[in-house]
Amino acid sequence: MGNRHDVLIVGAGASGGVAAARLAAGGLRVLCLEQGDWPDTRRFVGRRPDWEVTAEPRWSLDPNTRLLESDYPVDASESDIDPLMWNGVGGSTVLWAASWHRLPPSDFEVRRQDGVAVDWPLSYAELAPYYDEVEAQMGVSGQDGDPAYPPKAPYPLPPMPIGKAGRRMAEGFDRLGWHWWPGSNAVPSRPYRGRNACVRRGLCILGCADGAKASTDLTHWPDAIRDGATLVTGARVREIVLDAAGRARGAVYIDRSGQEHLAEASVVVLCGNGIGTPRLLQLSTSARFPRGLANSSGLVGRGLMVHPIAIVTGTFDDPLESWLGPQGTLIYSMQNYRSDASRGYLRGSKWQLMPHGGPLGFAMGVRDIGSLHAEVARRFGHTLTVMIYAEDLPEDHNRITLDPERTDSDGLPAARMHYRLSDNSRRLLDHNIRDVETALRAAGAAETAAMPLCREFGGAHLLGTARMGDDPETSVVDRWGQAHDVPGLFILDGSIFPTAGAVNPTATICALALRGAERILASRHAPGFAA
Repeated sequence: MGNRHDVLIVGAGASGGVAAARLAAGGLRVLCLEQGDWPDTRRFVGRRPDWEVTAEPRWSLDPNTRLLESDYPVDASESDIDPLMWNGVGGSTVLWAASWHRLPPSDFEVRRQDGVAVDWPLSYAELAPYYDEVEAQMGVSGQDGDPAYPPKAPYPLPPMPIGKAGRRMAEGFDRLGWHWWPGSNAVPSRPYRGRNACVRRGLCILGCADGAKASTDLTHWPDAIRDGATLVTGARVREIVLDAAGRARGAVYIDRSGQEHLAEASVVVLCGNGIGTPRLLQLSTSARFPRGLANSSGLVGRGLMVHPIAIVTGTFDDPLESWLGPQGTLIYSMQNYRSDASRGYLRGSKWQLMPHGGPLGFAMGVRDIGSLHAEVARRFGHTLTVMIYAEDLPEDHNRITLDPERTDSDGLPAARMHYRLSDNSRRLLDHNIRDVETALRAAGAAETAAMPLCREFGGAHLLGTARMGDDPETSVVDRWGQAHDVPGLFILDGSIFPTAGAVNPTATICALALRGAERILASRHAPGFAA
């Protein structure tokens, strides 16, 4: 790559985009290697009337379905859920639903509060200023004052409409005296920093054809490149390399023609997600690190956490326009978020009301073709869909390993995902299914139906496989995201979460990335840093 860079970032997704923009703005020479490409927004299918039957496989969230050259396989045969991610500039923010939630303060001290798992090495108060800043960068729309959180800086934009569906669900919560709040979403309710206002198609997970939803290919990478960052696409990193003193030196990557290159930098930052980062660390073996780079603790790849999801649907007699977006969250409830021993499980859940999709999806779910029109007419626009996000606790047997047989298109070992739903998570979901059914009936549902575990969406949040902590024996990186074992190596993605909470993690991933980038900038004059 010619001249040595100050910082090399692996991965151009949420954390990679946030870190690159801050580091480049701070005057550092930044190089980012991304194995995917820039998303072709002209091919987003959300404007097409047949989107429900033409989106697969190209716009699937599952890399094992897409099978693009930029993807790598993930063997999920030993997992209760499927992995979801997008490889390309913007990463999974290109196809995310854009729900935006901070971790509440209690999530940073699970061990102190409940005697399980571990505490974070930092507090909510330490991360709050970074939450404030990334909310402004992303253009988050929300309603201030939620009593489930401490006071915070105002959202940059007012909330999206909750619509008839949100009002009806809120009525059910009100009748029970339960918490609810309008959704907070990384979609603009009015034009914001060159992005259009959301038109409420409710199709965020197929890419935003209207140029509204926050994805880092729109919110961060244009600024990073303007400030001098170099972004190389089609670059698959196969190994992180060290110098003779054991400091991160750079990375070897393979371009689309199959040629190998060495990119050198004073600091290396991994932003690959909870599967991609441990996979790369495990690929980077040496005599110094025979079990994988930065793995003296043995925890690289271990402690995988997702957010197991159950879905409860209520059918109503009157029309609720429940196809209208935003897709992320119309309203949410933290009623069962904090631990309560009387419920028979530890930790808690978040509930969120989401749009239900289009009419073809309903039609494809009708088994009796003779009742097709009647069933679609009865249910389309008449249902409320509530997703229950459970907090997953870290367990060593839930992990990411290298697949001994499968490879990606460059011959590198694929990832293997080992994940089994814990007894605690199963009890948590069962209890919350019953409570959500109660809320739907209180809102007037004539019938309810539940999916006890959603295999297809539970793997959207991949966390915990390179844990953050103060003790090198029980964690992989320190409180700033720097590897205990390898000076100059940072990890700034969701893999460093010590615990998962039960809210969508992107806000926290972005805040940690911004905080880590500030740390790198502050240390630019330290020995070994070439800025």
